[in-house]
Amino acid sequence: MPRVLIAGCGYLGQAVADLFGDSWDVEGWTKSSESAAQLSTKPYKVRAVDISNEDVVRAQKRNFDTVIHCASTRGGDADSYERIYFAGARNLLSQFSTAHFLFVSSTSVYAQSGGEWVTEESSAEPKHETGTILRKAEDLVLGKRGAILRLAGIYGPGRSALLRKFLGGEATIDPDKDRFVNQIHRDDAANAIRLLVSKSESFGKIYNLVDDQPILLSECYRWLAAKLNRPVPPVGRSTSPRKRGESNKRVCNAKLRSTGWTPQYPTFSAGMEKSMLPNLSRESA
Repeated sequence: MPRVLIAGCGYLGQAVADLFGDSWDVEGWTKSSESAAQLSTKPYKVRAVDISNEDVVRAQKRNFDTVIHCASTRGGDADSYERIYFAGARNLLSQFSTAHFLFVSSTSVYAQSGGEWVTEESSAEPKHETGTILRKAEDLVLGKRGAILRLAGIYGPGRSALLRKFLGGEATIDPDKDRFVNQIHRDDAANAIRLLVSKSESFGKIYNLVDDQPILLSECYRWLAAKLNRPVPPVGRSTSPRKRGESNKRVCNAKLRSTGWTPQYPTFSAGMEKSMLPNLSRESA
């Protein structure tokens, strides 16, 4: 039975691990013992291992056929990115050098700002330090013939940055800085990872992990207002700086779709209507 390591068994990693079923021997790693204990009822083993610590990773004597690095800094700073993404990838690649390796990166490495479409062949030269660190980690993984998945803004059960801002009164429609946002439902992201692991030809390549339809931020907020019967956010200048820079692009998923992947939620509105807004309505009742 093949063995797979989910390095970062969090919001996305748990969904990935759950897809391997009885045909794989699955192990998940989390950074803290508390997080590992919360997953003790899972049908697979979850252990507390800090992937940024070279000595700790080196002490792990098990072998894996596939390693999936989907740990998250949870919006951390550049130091966190350096530890979790670059050092974490380096440590895992060194310890499990014979395994197929899949690294979950971010579409934030694309700095395009004119609303243009970008593919995996487009320039990826981020203007912020965190993006530069991600690119450094990507190059390290590609040098070992690993697969790179550039993940768009992830949402799903219990999580959506756009919905949180809207409901929290933080949303603003700024006509002068309107931009496209690229999203992906957690379940579609997990299914893509599971599919690519099953295809040896996917390794050594980059894939954009995003749904079919980028949406203007203003349209997103107006759609949420209509669906939730709430006021449209005020029009005005956005004063909060964006953590990942002022990019504005439409990310294309054609390469990923060519592998046979089909998103269950091809648009943000479809994902919201089918998997999130019904739960929100019940909670508000």
